[in-house]
Amino acid sequence: MHADKDRTIRKLKTVGGQIDGLIKMVEDDRYCIDISNQLMASISILKNINKDVLSGHLHHCVYEAIDNDSDDLDAKILEIESIIDKLNKSS
Repeated sequence: MHADKDRTIRKLKTVGGQIDGLIKMVEDDRYCIDISNQLMASISILKNINKDVLSGHLHHCVYEAIDNDSDDLDAKILEIESIIDKLNKSS
């Protein structure tokens, strides 16, 4: 992985804490809107992490494939297209 590993781990731990909090909120029968707001905050952080990971991939793996005039470039482009398709389906 070529994204900032420490930053990625820190964000993932933040989401993990939010998920633990969400579990407690559900167990405690908290107000639905409060739970929904926390869910959206967790999703937002996960989307941000994904953006960082994909950016690292583009700037390192894809750039390297272009720089090396690699046959692997077509595969890298197909990977990115697949991710874009998945992102569009989840919107």
